[in-house]
Amino acid sequence: MSRPVRAQAALALQQVLTHGRSLSQVLPEALSEVDPGQQPLLSELCYGTCRWFFTLRSSLSILLDTPLREKDSDIEALLLLGLYQLRSLKIPAHAVLSETVAACTQLDKAWARKLVNAVLRRYQRESAIIEEQLTGSEVPATAHPKWMIKQWQRDWAEQWRAIADANNQRPPMTLRVNALRGSCTDYLKQLDQMGIGAHSCLFSPSAITLDAPCDPLGLPGFTEGASSVQDEAAQLSGFLLHLSPGHKVLDACAAPGGKSGHLLETEPAIQLTSLEVDPTRAQRITQNLERLQLNARLIVGDATRPDQWWDGQLYDRILLDAPCSGTGVIRRHPDIKVLRRREDIPQLVALQQQIIEAVWPLLKEGGLLLYATCSTFKAENSDQVEGFLQRYREAEEITIEAPWGIACQRGRQLLPQPGGHDGFYYALLRKGPALS
Repeated sequence: MSRPVRAQAALALQQVLTHGRSLSQVLPEALSEVDPGQQPLLSELCYGTCRWFFTLRSSLSILLDTPLREKDSDIEALLLLGLYQLRSLKIPAHAVLSETVAACTQLDKAWARKLVNAVLRRYQRESAIIEEQLTGSEVPATAHPKWMIKQWQRDWAEQWRAIADANNQRPPMTLRVNALRGSCTDYLKQLDQMGIGAHSCLFSPSAITLDAPCDPLGLPGFTEGASSVQDEAAQLSGFLLHLSPGHKVLDACAAPGGKSGHLLETEPAIQLTSLEVDPTRAQRITQNLERLQLNARLIVGDATRPDQWWDGQLYDRILLDAPCSGTGVIRRHPDIKVLRRREDIPQLVALQQQIIEAVWPLLKEGGLLLYATCSTFKAENSDQVEGFLQRYREAEEITIEAPWGIACQRGRQLLPQPGGHDGFYYALLRKGPALS
């Protein structure tokens, strides 16, 4: 028997807020618990409440006379969901109130019905006053945690507010057209014939953004590999590595395989090794390459321990899309705002350093390593690359001359753009002769 959608959304959100689980972990099970027709609403409630969590929580603190007990975190999640619906969705207010109050009983907390009803009705009456109060503080005004705001203010003093605003937008759905199967022009014509609005992107010649998201399985030739879902910023790696036939290439940290696929679409005559430490995520690489009808050598292994998997053959090119904070893709994963902590950043920086120092010896003299992250923090990006160049004197930065992004002390940073690309960072390094 399926569970009502708001009760299920509260339980899923409770897992994120209280137990530190990501939406990608909790949503598949949650979606299976509700009727198929209610699944889009469940996703919207969970994603939207995470997107505006810091604003909604500030509103709730004004509306509650006494904070809820820890054991009632499901009711707190339900209240946040109710506020999100009243604030951001076009659901009639009477339906929001009645269904959200009813969810208390469905959660076996009938005592909370009166509380939930009172809080949501008070928000209805005082929403203008409450929203005005929230504009005076950066956290509720931008819907981001304080530590994250402060880091952007240090790194991007002029752009920090635009970054936060872009993060709160709904992300566009962008496709990568498989150059082995056809051109963007041809694919746009096919989309137009199906009544699907779309346009070419500014910077990636293989990128098309749809006017509205849709089920990719309904796109022309998708199941046969004619296109893939991939943000424009992530597509740039395929063009920055300057691939040639016969190049031996390592895609380190390769899951879910989008960049591996693009490398092979860009130059099918390379010898590609796709490396991934997580066996479950490695399966996604296999699935994606099978759909594209492309082949790579897949290794389940730790990038920090090449001694456990490397065959001793040097690579001409290495793509290192390093584990990072994900602060450039918050609009796609708004639970990052809730789950990421300030103390995570030094740990990620240390891991990134471990990986780049482990794979650098695998690169041929004259070879190129492309360092990439989907972060907007300089500690993970230009500072990381600067430190590496100081330690490895045979490494030389190749300046990326491009019409996109911002030139940094090292590398180039793309910041998230409303309706456009995600936040991403690239630095291209060449290996020179060993210095004594």
